[in-house]
Amino acid sequence: MPETVLLTGASGYIAAHILDAFLGAGFHVRAQVRSKGSEERVKHHYTKYVDSGALSFVYVEDISVPGAFDEVVKDVEGVIHTASPFILNAKDYDKDLFDPARNGTLSILQAVKKNNPKVKRIVITSSFASAIDMSKGLRSGYTYTEADWNPMTIEEARNADPTSAYLVSKEIAEHAAYEFEEKEHPNFTVTTLLPPMVYGPVEHDVSSMSHLNTSAADVYRLMNGSEKSVPETGFYAYADVRDLAKAHLLAYTTEAAANQRYLITNASYTYQMLCDIIRKNFPELKDKTPEGDAGAPFPNVYHLDNSKSIEELGMTYRTMEESVVDMVKSLLALEKSLT
Repeated sequence: MPETVLLTGASGYIAAHILDAFLGAGFHVRAQVRSKGSEERVKHHYTKYVDSGALSFVYVEDISVPGAFDEVVKDVEGVIHTASPFILNAKDYDKDLFDPARNGTLSILQAVKKNNPKVKRIVITSSFASAIDMSKGLRSGYTYTEADWNPMTIEEARNADPTSAYLVSKEIAEHAAYEFEEKEHPNFTVTTLLPPMVYGPVEHDVSSMSHLNTSAADVYRLMNGSEKSVPETGFYAYADVRDLAKAHLLAYTTEAAANQRYLITNASYTYQMLCDIIRKNFPELKDKTPEGDAGAPFPNVYHLDNSKSIEELGMTYRTMEESVVDMVKSLLALEKSLT
């Protein structure tokens, strides 16, 4: 009998690719969504798996509510927890970011400990946000590893900009997971994955181009004429969403990944590099994609070390050109289907 894993936040951009990875590897997936409407939006992409019984759905409207996961974690062998707020313009940081990130993570850990001794591994989608030290700026010559943690406190974040507050929310959630494991000694182990920006093809259901997820919208603006100049780069590394999905599968199935965190990243990048790739591969978009300083060298900023994921998980990574070309193709196809 195939193992069943619970996937939280199953209607999201990253989650769609995680579904592909686990279903394709022969797992059964119990997909947590917030409503019947979300279920329908996911379901029509995976009809054969629904029909075969490999994919089923459960509802949790608010993941931060105590006991929210008590029933849905029963009778699964593992959990992939992707559900977490990705809000870069929050107004009420505690309400919109800190509390949901921490409580959503603790809610599922507590539910599993209380209700399901069969679970052996919980993989959590964290973020490079929980490792970066924004106070150090661009850190020329520095290489981030899994040993790095975002040092900003909640008190400092409450008086900071929304982006900094979001970064801290990811650190809060990840620390909460490891602190829970250390104090509660549950039957399961935790593995966290730390991608920076996430790019690659859009596979989840999108109702309109104005409702793209944050990552897809970030690239779409570079190819739809809305940006007249190349934007300033905010984070200098990215992960391909398909490679990130594979990393979730490997983190779940690799024994050595227990209680480990992994930086999942394909390469360093700038928006200039993205624009160069788009203009090179899609001549029809040249008038809509800013030229900027074509071919400009990579600036003297920090780098990310992905060697741990390669050595311990066996990860391989796509090239930046493949990631960007495939993402633009998917956005063009989506645009055409919605007009």
